[in-house]
Amino acid sequence: MTALSFNEQCYALLEQVPAGKVTTYKALAEALGTRAYQAVGRAMNQNPNPVVVPCHRVVNHNGELGGYAFGMARKIELLTQEGIEIEENKVVDLENKMITWQPPAPP
Repeated sequence: MTALSFNEQCYALLEQVPAGKVTTYKALAEALGTRAYQAVGRAMNQNPNPVVVPCHRVVNHNGELGGYAFGMARKIELLTQEGIEIEENKVVDLENKMITWQPPAPP
C-alpha cells in the first residue's frame, strides 16, 4: 500500500469538515502532527478537486478568510451558502463554527 502524500493527508482530513463548519490551517497541520501551517495552505491552493474537497472551509486561526484559488468572492459565496456568516472577510462566531481534531499521539 502506498503512503499518502502530505497533500493527500490534508485532503482526507478536510473531507471530514461538513458544510456549515470551518477549520483552520493550523488545526489541520496539528491534526497531522506538524506545525507546517504554510504547507497546509499550499496544499489547499493545489487542491485538484475544489468544492468536493472543500478547501473553501479552511480559514486563518483568527477567522480571517485567507486565500482561495477561485477568489475571495467565490469563497464567501460558498461559505455563505453553507450557513457561515461572514463580516469584513471574517467568520462570525468562529468558535461555534470550528471543527477540530485531536493531534496524533506521540510515538
